[in-house]
Amino acid sequence: MPTKGVHRFGVSRKLSPSYIGSFEILERVGTLAYRLALPLQLSGVHNVFHMSMLRQYVPDSQHIIDYQTIKVGEDVAYKEMPVYILERNEKVLRNWSIPFVRVQ
Repeated sequence: MPTKGVHRFGVSRKLSPSYIGSFEILERVGTLAYRLALPLQLSGVHNVFHMSMLRQYVPDSQHIIDYQTIKVGEDVAYKEMPVYILERNEKVLRNWSIPFVRVQ
């Protein structure tokens, strides 16, 4: 099975999104951990996170939270699909050229 384009939840890569949504905090577990209310699509993910993995939400009256649901498999993996190509560039070195592609 090819693993190109398949990313693990929580593994940070250069172009992968670092945060997947805003979720309600249910309770504080210990001094530095929190239990979150995750949707059913993320039922395979443990719902207790260290505070260093969370980002503070600054409330704004005009901000509407609309996150996309991610289809997560049983092995907690999902496939990323590019939306469209923003820019193509090519860097020429002495003996070869390296293509660069900016994808949204």
